[in-house]
Amino acid sequence: MFLRVLGSAAGGGFPQWNCDCPNCHRVRSNDRSFYSRMHNSLALSDNGNDWYLFNATPDVRSQIESHSGLQPGLKIRNTPVLGVLLTDAELDHTIGLLQLRESAEMEVYAAPPVLNALQEQFPIRKMLEPYAKFRWLAARPDESLPLFGGRVIVYPFYLGSKPPRYASLHENKGAVPCSPWVIGYRIVDQSTGGTAVYAPGVEQWTEELEQQLEHADCVFMDGTFWHADELKRLNISELVAADMGHIPISGPGGSLERFAKISADRKIYIHINNTNPILDEDSQENLRLRQLGIEVSYDGLELEV
Repeated sequence: MFLRVLGSAAGGGFPQWNCDCPNCHRVRSNDRSFYSRMHNSLALSDNGNDWYLFNATPDVRSQIESHSGLQPGLKIRNTPVLGVLLTDAELDHTIGLLQLRESAEMEVYAAPPVLNALQEQFPIRKMLEPYAKFRWLAARPDESLPLFGGRVIVYPFYLGSKPPRYASLHENKGAVPCSPWVIGYRIVDQSTGGTAVYAPGVEQWTEELEQQLEHADCVFMDGTFWHADELKRLNISELVAADMGHIPISGPGGSLERFAKISADRKIYIHINNTNPILDEDSQENLRLRQLGIEVSYDGLELEV
C-alpha cells in the first residue's frame, strides 16, 4: 500500500496566520532551515489509483492539487478520492469536508461521538445534504473497516476522550466518560502484511497504544509539542499540552523515550505545532530525534508499506 503525507502541521498550519513566534518568523524570513507546512493529513491507496484521506483539513483543495494521483481525470467531473477517515471532530480535521461538497459521492468514517457532533454542534452533515452524497459510517474501536474491496483492513483504536471546544461533554448529553472522541488507525495491507499506524492525537501513552504499535512497519505519532508547557514559555497561552489533548515529546510522561524503543522501521512524528523546536532542522531537538532513528514528517513524504 502507498501512503503520502498531505500535511504535517498541527492546527493553524505553519506558519500560523496570526503568529510571529520564532519559528513562524523564521519561515516567513525564508530561513533555509524552515519551510511551510499544511494541516495534518494522510492519503492511503492500495494501488496508486484510488485513495482515502485521513482527515479533511482547511487545506484539502491544495493538498489534492499537490499530488497528481489525487486529481481528477478521465471524465470532466470525477475524483479518485473514495472517502475520508476522521481521527476526531476538531475543526482543522473536518472543515475540509465542506470543500469536498461539489456533487461528490464518498464515504466518511468517524467515531460515534464525532458523527453526532457533526450532526448537532457543528452540523456539517445537514449542511452538505443538498450538495453531496456522503455516506456517514461509524468507526468503532475494536471493529475492522475493509477498504478497497477488503484488500486493506483498517482497525480504529481509542486514543482519547477530549471533545473539541465547540462540543464539550456537558453540551453533548449523549456522550459518556471515555467516549472515543479521538481515535487512531492501524492499517494493514492484506496481500503484503505491511502495517502502518496513524496516531496524530494522543492524550496519554497507554498499554492499548503500545499494543497497537507492536509489529508495525511504520508509525505516525503525535508530535504536537516538544515541551508540555511550550505555549506558556512563549507567553502565548496558559494551556499545557494535556489541556489540549496531547502528550509532549519530551519530559516525564512524554512520548520520546517509549517511541524510540518500538520496533517499527519508520518512526515519524506528525501533527507538529508551529512552536515546536523540531521544525528547525538545525536544532538540538531535531538532532536528538535523528540520532534515535526518528523522523520529522514533512508535506509530500511518500512511503510504500
